[in-house]
Amino acid sequence: MTAAHAAALLQGYWQGAHLADPPAYLDRLRALSPVLYDPGTGFALLTGHAELSAALKSPFVRTGKVGGDSAFLQSESARLMAPMMLFHDGASHTRLRSLAQRAFTPRVLEESRAFITALTDELLAEAARQARRRGGEVDAVAALAVPLPVTVIVQMLGLEGHDADLFRTWAGSVADLIGGLNMTPERWAGVEADAGAMRRYFRTLADDLRAHPRPGLLSALAAAEDGGERLSGDELLANAVLLLVAGHETTSNLISGSLHVLHAWPQERAWLAEDPGTRAANAVEELLRFLSPVQGTGRFTVAPLTLGGAELPAGLHLSLSLAGANRDPRVFEAPHRLNLARENARLHLSFAAGAHYCLGAGLARMEAAIFLTRFLARFPEYRVPEQPLDYLPNFTLRGLRALRLNLA
Repeated sequence: MTAAHAAALLQGYWQGAHLADPPAYLDRLRALSPVLYDPGTGFALLTGHAELSAALKSPFVRTGKVGGDSAFLQSESARLMAPMMLFHDGASHTRLRSLAQRAFTPRVLEESRAFITALTDELLAEAARQARRRGGEVDAVAALAVPLPVTVIVQMLGLEGHDADLFRTWAGSVADLIGGLNMTPERWAGVEADAGAMRRYFRTLADDLRAHPRPGLLSALAAAEDGGERLSGDELLANAVLLLVAGHETTSNLISGSLHVLHAWPQERAWLAEDPGTRAANAVEELLRFLSPVQGTGRFTVAPLTLGGAELPAGLHLSLSLAGANRDPRVFEAPHRLNLARENARLHLSFAAGAHYCLGAGLARMEAAIFLTRFLARFPEYRVPEQPLDYLPNFTLRGLRALRLNLA
C-alpha cells in the first residue's frame, strides 16, 4: 500500500468515513500499521491494542487542554469544558480526580444496587405496557437504554425535579460538544446556550451545597477536600457534568447495542439466558469489547516517542481508536465474533487505561449486568424486527438513535 493510500485512509478517518462501518475500516488501517502516521495529515492513528495501552500509560503522552481558535476559547462551551479532569494531566488531574473519587466510592455504588434493580424492573414493566398498546413493539432506546442510566446518575448526583430535567437536556449538548461531528451552526448555537445556562446554574451552587448539604454526589463533591483545597464552582460544574455524561451516554449506548447484537448472535444470547446471574459479568466485558460504546479518544505527545515501530515527534496529535484496539486479532481470537464466555474479554480498553481510566467503570458494569439479567428473565423471546439502524454522528460515542424491539 502506497504512502498516498495511507494518507487517504487517514484523511477519510478524520472526515468520518469510518463511521459507516468502523470494524471494517479500522481493520484496513491496522493491517497497514497499528500506528499509522503520515506527516502530511498532522496526526497519528493508533488501532493496535498494545500500542494504545502503551500510549495511554506513557508519561510522554498527555490529554491536552481545551484548545481551538480565539473565538472558541472565549465561548461558554470552552469555559465549561476547561476545568473537566478529562482535559488535565499531572498534579491538576490528580487533584481533581482524587476529589471526585472521594464521592464515588465502591460503597456508594453498592448502595445504589437496590435502586438500580428496582428502577430496571419499573422500566421493564412500563416497556411491556407500551408494547401492549403498540402491537408488541417498543423503542428500546427511548424506553430503556436512556432512562435507566440517566435516572441512576441523576439520582446519585442528588438532583430532582426541575434540576433533573435540566441535566437530561444538557447532557446531550455536552456529548455533542465532546465528540460531535460536523456540528451545524444551529446546533452549535444550542450547545452554547446550554453551556451558558449550566454555568449560570452552578455559579453559586457550590457555596449553597456547602452551607446546606443534601444527599448525593453533588454535595459530596462540593464538600470534598484535599489538603484544604476544594472544587471551585466552575470545577464542580465541569466535573459533575462530565460524570453525568460519562455516567449515562456510554451506558445507554451499551444497553441498546447489547440488545441488538444479542439478537444477531442467538447462540450467545441463549448461553447468557441459561444462567444470567452467573454469566452476566463476563458477558458485559465481552459486550464492552465488541461494541466499544466509547469509540476513541485523543492525546498528544510531549516528547519524541516510538510506538509500534513508528517514530513520532513531540507535539503530535494522537487519535486513539479504542474500537480498533478492542478488535485487535493479536489479542482477541476471532475478534469480530461475539463470544460472551471469552476468557480475556476484560482486556478490552473501553474504559481506557492509565491515569484517565474511567471513573464510572464500576457503575457501568453494574447497570449493564443488572439490566441484562432482569431483561432476559422477563423477555427471553424478544425479537429485533428488520429495520435501518441510524447511529449518532459522533467520533467519541457510538450509539443508536432508536431500536425497535418486539417484546410479545
